[in-house]
Order: sequence, then C-alpha cells, then structure tokens
Amino acid sequence: MGGVACRSAGLGCGGSRAELGAGGGMELKRLQKELLALQNDPPPGMTLNEKSVQNSITQWIVDMEGAPGTLYEGEKFQLLFKFSSRYPFDSPQVMFTGDNIPVHPHVYSNGHICLSILTEDWSPALSVQSVCLSIISMLSSCKEKRRPPDNSFYVRTCNKNPKKTKWWYHGGAWNLLDWEQIMHDWELMFNQTNTDTEGHSGS
Repeated sequence: MGGVACRSAGLGCGGSRAELGAGGGMELKRLQKELLALQNDPPPGMTLNEKSVQNSITQWIVDMEGAPGTLYEGEKFQLLFKFSSRYPFDSPQVMFTGDNIPVHPHVYSNGHICLSILTEDWSPALSVQSVCLSIISMLSSCKEKRRPPDNSFYVRTCNKNPKKTKWWYHGGAWNLLDWEQIMHDWELMFNQTNTDTEGHSGS
C-alpha cells in the first residue's frame, strides 16, 4: 500500500480564498468535542500544540513524532489542520508544516499530502484522530524515503490549498482506513518498544 504511486493532475495555481468560517451550531460543537478528545486521549506519538488553538478553534497544529522501528523514528513533524464552516461535511485542509517535512512518496516538499481520506474518501464519520492515525500508518509503512516523482513541478504550480489539487490515486492508494484497528496496532507497537527499552536498561 505504501509503495503505490500518487500524483497530482498538474493543476496550476489559483488565487487562494478564505474558506474558514466561525463555525456555528453543530460544527462548532463537533470541533470542541474533537479538540477535547485530542487533548485527553491523543493517538500515540501525537500531541496537540496548545498555543495553536488559543486564538482560533478552526486552525490547529498537531506535533507528531516518528514511530519506533520505522524510517522516521526519532523525527519530529507538525501537521496543520484548517477547518471550514462546513466541517465535518467538508474535509479539513491538512498538510505538514514547519522546518521538517517528511520525505515520503505521498508527501510533497511543500507539505501537501496525497491521501484519499482528505478528499474523495472523506466522511463526516471520520475525525482529526482518524486522519492523524492514517498519516502515522502511511509513514510507518514506508519502505524508502523519496519524494513523489512530480514533486518539483507540483510545488511550482500548485495552489496553496491542497484540497484544490485534483489527485490521482493509483491502485486504490490509501482508501478509507479502519482507524480503530490502526490505533490498536500502534498502541501494541509503542508498548512493545517501551518494554524492550526497560528490558535493556535492567540488563
């Protein structure tokens, strides 16, 4: 799954427009509920950047650490989430940000992510946690650190909003993932790593 090619359709840049609204009613309640869940029970290796939500609930930064035993072990990344006033019926805008953008076949050097649940496979039943877990799983299954083949062209011509890109998902890459199963697998991985570390310390 992690080795399937992922390309953009090569659409050019357009003027960015403000899509974030002061979500009201159900949208605001949903965001508040998800924010609380991420603060109290974050996925393994993920932490909400509290400063990022002090002024706005519609833009979050999530700090991420590469999983033990993967190509990204020990590396630190940041994910930027932006929510429109139509969330959760409209998927969030999600991209890597900051100084360290992971080198991955589905991640462009400007932070844009080729992941189907962020566009055509999005469902209101999904959440910030499920997106985080899908991205962790995507990175963890990577066998070779490399950029997408069209990285240079895409970065020069893309819109700042990755949701405006027409993505081509070859071979059914990264369809809807069972995030509860992913969370279970990740907890087992982290617990095993901690157990091994304690075992070595005691020897």
